[in-house]
Amino acid sequence: MSKFKRYIFNQETLSYEVTERSVKARFFKGLLLFIASLALALLYIWIYTSVLGCELPKTAALKKANSRWSLRMDIMNSQLDHYEASLDAIRVRDDDVYRSIFGMNEIPDEVRNAGVGGVDRYSWMDDAQAGSLLKSTMMRLDAVSRETYVQSKSFDEVTLLSRRAGDMAQCIPAIPPIDPAPGSYRISSTFGRRTDPISGRSAYHEGVDFACHIGNPIYVTADGVVETVRRERFGYGNFVVVDHGFGYKTRYAHMDEIGVKEGDALKRGMYIGTTGNSGKSTGPHLHYEVLYRGAHVNPYNYYDLSMTHDEYMSLIANSNE
Repeated sequence: MSKFKRYIFNQETLSYEVTERSVKARFFKGLLLFIASLALALLYIWIYTSVLGCELPKTAALKKANSRWSLRMDIMNSQLDHYEASLDAIRVRDDDVYRSIFGMNEIPDEVRNAGVGGVDRYSWMDDAQAGSLLKSTMMRLDAVSRETYVQSKSFDEVTLLSRRAGDMAQCIPAIPPIDPAPGSYRISSTFGRRTDPISGRSAYHEGVDFACHIGNPIYVTADGVVETVRRERFGYGNFVVVDHGFGYKTRYAHMDEIGVKEGDALKRGMYIGTTGNSGKSTGPHLHYEVLYRGAHVNPYNYYDLSMTHDEYMSLIANSNE
């Protein structure tokens, strides 16, 4: 094995003497020095962190940076709370006021929450910490962004319909379906629960019955398009359904003569047929219904029976010009 020479000064002989040491001895000496240094470093770190309770500079820097980011996300979540509350208030006004005014259906929850669920877009954060603040904040931010987009599209639809507000006024069934001249008719059955005149059982009456002579003219109560024309022996008998748009429809049942066909465009006050006694009926009358967004509503809230004969016929004449 090769050896290293080392010169040491001898103070007694006042000369340099040569000593030889093997590579193996030098290696083990260096290894011992390395192990001793490592042990001292570990001992220092243990005393610094465990005994003295101090943090390493890198750990302290990382914790400080983490605190700053956590504070920013807390502020973002507080802002998201405010945005979600505002967005929810806007949603309520949109569904209950704006869309309701124009006869539009509410936006379903599955549409407002479109994109929620399915593929986990946030799975890449699961390794960091399940349900971490960062993941929950990102999910809330995406949800608010989607709901804001859906709400903006809803307002676009409402804006478009609002520009047709004048047309809408003509599409609301706002006049009686027959001439309300005193003595020419009587209300034989009102809207709501009643005793069925044929079965004798309690039943819900979905319209208003105008008892009058057969052949009394019937006029459409708002602008619209004839959706259905039927001639039947039972039920409504001969009847017409008119779709007025904006969520409104009207039904004219137990008719004798029908003067329109499906697809006809009508103006308020136009003639559509005559009263009769067809179908399930105990006497000549007109059964009149108003439907709003698919539900039956009380027709009494939509017409004014105090109109005079001249006022009513003037309106009819203007509609047929």
